[in-house]
Amino acid sequence: MGLACGNRRQFFRQVSAVVALGATTPLIATKAQASLGQKSVRRLALYNRHTNERVEGVYWANNSFQTDVVNAFEHNLRDHRQNEAAPMDRRLYDFLHQIQQRLVTDKEIHIISGFRSEKTNNMLASRSNGVAKKSFHMKGMAIDFTIPGIDLKLIRDTAKSLKLGGVGYYPNSGFIHIDTGWVRSW
Repeated sequence: MGLACGNRRQFFRQVSAVVALGATTPLIATKAQASLGQKSVRRLALYNRHTNERVEGVYWANNSFQTDVVNAFEHNLRDHRQNEAAPMDRRLYDFLHQIQQRLVTDKEIHIISGFRSEKTNNMLASRSNGVAKKSFHMKGMAIDFTIPGIDLKLIRDTAKSLKLGGVGYYPNSGFIHIDTGWVRSW
């Protein structure tokens, strides 16, 4: 783990934070560290908890999205109930990537929900008041996820700090919701 420090006092504060949090808890990266990953190659590893499928790869290289990897991500993020995939808003991949950059981790992201068909969304909305009837999931603009081994509150706070869209916190269900809609949180 590298520590970027502007001065000696800041260095000792960061070391103390590592000791206080424990070696398995990531530090939140500085802005300089977080932006480094955005200029070159961007990689994600996704695990779909419903289908037990894993996909990983470089989705951004040479200043463009890598179509084969993006297509594999979309298949992984499909509505598993209907076995229906749809184009996902590519800003979601960058949102996830920036969360990982800030948390200084490349751990696999566990997907709870990506794309949802209208049929699946209606069924879920009829069972729970926590499901929006016009969910961003139906537009391929939302992902529910967690990163095992990283505190859910830390993931939420990191996602909110980026101000890239909506952030929902579901501690009882064990996941964070992000979307590429307007900036808000709940």
